[in-house]
Amino acid sequence: MTLYRYRAVDPRGRRQEGQLEAAHLEDLEARLHRLGLDLIGARPGTYRRRGRGTLGRRDRILLYFHLEQLLHAGLPLWESLLEIRHGEESPALGDVVTGLIEGLEGGLTLSQAMAHHPGPFPPTEIQLIRAGELSGRLLEILRELTETLKWEDEIHAQTRRLLLYPALLAAMVLGSSGFLLIYLVPQLQSFVRHLGHELPLSTRLLFALSDLLVYHGQALALGLLGLGCLGILLSRWTPRFQDFRDRWLLRLPKIGPLLEKSLLARFARSLALLYGAGISVLEGLQACATLVGNRHVHGGIVRVGEQIAAGTSLSGAFASAHLFPPLMLRMVQMGETTGALDQALRNVAYFYDRDIREQLGRLQALLEPCLTLILGSLLGWIMVAILGPIYDAVATLGH
Repeated sequence: MTLYRYRAVDPRGRRQEGQLEAAHLEDLEARLHRLGLDLIGARPGTYRRRGRGTLGRRDRILLYFHLEQLLHAGLPLWESLLEIRHGEESPALGDVVTGLIEGLEGGLTLSQAMAHHPGPFPPTEIQLIRAGELSGRLLEILRELTETLKWEDEIHAQTRRLLLYPALLAAMVLGSSGFLLIYLVPQLQSFVRHLGHELPLSTRLLFALSDLLVYHGQALALGLLGLGCLGILLSRWTPRFQDFRDRWLLRLPKIGPLLEKSLLARFARSLALLYGAGISVLEGLQACATLVGNRHVHGGIVRVGEQIAAGTSLSGAFASAHLFPPLMLRMVQMGETTGALDQALRNVAYFYDRDIREQLGRLQALLEPCLTLILGSLLGWIMVAILGPIYDAVATLGH
């Protein structure tokens, strides 16, 4: 099979571009015809992932929402995906839906086609779709996935909005500091030095910092860039460094607890969805462990699975991991006792999400005056360091 990059038109006359595997050009034309597309041109190519190889959250929301609506209206799965393919304007989602349709034509189920396509879907979502197919609750699972992803998208959007102003203010502080120290202070330095007075400590420190940035700024920038690139390479290829980095992030003041709650909220919400869909706790833990994006938390979830497989109770396994806070341990124990583990985990996710929003609001309220104070202090220091010697010289002349 050869991968072709093709250009085609749909029944509405809109131009479509994508990539599709076929034995030869005639086979490609036949495959596109089954998708309702007329081939314009094609050329062999290599597989090209869009972005990081995964569909964005909003693309997945659109896919699950439209698929649930079309299936609810009575359309077969293949026709539903075909309708989504024709109406979709996102090239990345269009390629993925094309791959799903090809999988269904090859005899795969929807979950198998999702797993077969390279990288767009997280393991938890594939597991949920598989559970929905086996239990006959696919519509309900698609609806729950849509609502959960909408909730996550809302939380992330609110977080970005909360951090936008402090980020802009921090950029303004750095930009103004660089301008003053690199351009303004050197122009005043020769004048102040020629006044003939001994310079105070604040002025000497200001001039030293300005000289460092002017004469060695490029070396400092290259050094910081090199350290950043080295950190990225170590993060990708060195497991021990990844462990150190992830533990260090969780121990950062103010930021660490927020990150930990965000990771645990995502884990609790995903496990609640899987367990509520009829997937066993062990399978759910295996799927969720790959989602958290933190090796320290990942290791704790893996240990929980190992303890449960060895015969430990659910609450005992969570407690023995020495990772989860008391609130989560109590809710897991309550869910285990009452048989409503999925609802208990949803409550944990809801509580942590609300707590994260509140703490972000407080952090924003704290950051704004702190950054303003830093900017004001920097300007005050420069004014005093520059104008102080000038004032002393004028006072001496007056005497």
